[in-house]
Amino acid sequence: MPSRAKRPCRKPGCNVLVVGESYCEKHRREVVRVRDQRRGSSAERGYGYRWQKARRAWLVRHPLCEECLRKGIVTAGTEVDHINPHRGDPVLFWDSTNWQTLCKSCHSRKTQRGE
Repeated sequence: MPSRAKRPCRKPGCNVLVVGESYCEKHRREVVRVRDQRRGSSAERGYGYRWQKARRAWLVRHPLCEECLRKGIVTAGTEVDHINPHRGDPVLFWDSTNWQTLCKSCHSRKTQRGE
């Protein structure tokens, strides 16, 4: 099976060739660091102590992954997901009718799809 063609790193002036990535390792770390600084800490995004308490209580009452259950699979849930992304809206963030329990795998898959 042929491998993907190498391309130059997207950072202007960097000539390192990469396969399947946009940036070389050095510049990928830099891009991630800048993005994380702009994004703010988890507490700044609303996931502080109050959320941790609410999350723990939710998982005690709803211990199974809802996505896996829809497929007939019983899996322990580890993540409390916002069904509709809150995008910083505190009313939607704290609306527990917008929460669901997901396992790490289902939550990562949903997040990757941008939902």
